[in-house]
Amino acid sequence: MTLFGFIYALCAGTVQGVTEWLPVSSTGHLILLGSLFPRDKIPFLTPSFEALSDVTIQLASVVAVMILYFDRLNPLSGKKSADEKRECRSLLAKIAVATVPAAALGFFLDDFLTKTVFSPDVAPYVVAASLAVYGALFIAVERKNRGREYRITEPEAIDFKTALGVGAFQVLSLIPGTSRSGSTILGASALGVSRRASSEFSFFMAIPVMFGATALRAAKFAASGVSLTTEQTAVLAVSSVTAFLVSTATVKFLISFVRNHTFIPFGVYRIALAAAVLISRFA
Repeated sequence: MTLFGFIYALCAGTVQGVTEWLPVSSTGHLILLGSLFPRDKIPFLTPSFEALSDVTIQLASVVAVMILYFDRLNPLSGKKSADEKRECRSLLAKIAVATVPAAALGFFLDDFLTKTVFSPDVAPYVVAASLAVYGALFIAVERKNRGREYRITEPEAIDFKTALGVGAFQVLSLIPGTSRSGSTILGASALGVSRRASSEFSFFMAIPVMFGATALRAAKFAASGVSLTTEQTAVLAVSSVTAFLVSTATVKFLISFVRNHTFIPFGVYRIALAAAVLISRFA
């Protein structure tokens, strides 16, 4: 692996591990990261490999969540009572319901979105707009919720109607710059779910979504007839391990942060980043 390849892998894994879970858009950051590296220095970063790399390191991030929450999401755990196992199965069913809208639309719109809003000429502007719009929405929702008594304070207490509503918000994350975690947390907060419960339910929703996205992109990459080079394989390995380790730390940080803070700082950050994206585009 070249030095540039190693540096890119570390940066991609770190950016993914942080931004997949914080409501600031992992895809948007990865698009911007790719624009910072001269393509002649990293010839391995072909469009097909970049698409596969993005979802592979997202999957590595999700594995971190699966390990952190394994006992809680395991309905067969011997540590659980019969009622707790029933509650766990119900939670898994709600996660599945919440996954349906984005999974269905994502499957049919993947090629269209890749050729349009994800195209190199368009993506930076879409990312900037999405960052700014949802940054403003985060600030507005938090101000509206100030002093509010949340009706749902645990992910297990989310009902099927609310789960489907959160799933509908996740559809928005198909647009780069929106943020999967951002759209689901924002939607859950607007529907009366506490910050911590919104964050955790968003983590749980990522598991089936990222597994499905990785399988879809991997199948398309295999069908293209292009095989991974030695360097591409090494880049995937380094970036995935990095994403896993950073994700573990980020998830723990966010759950600790939302106990005593609002999401307003993330809204402000999104707006500032949107401005930086546009400035860099015209500089």
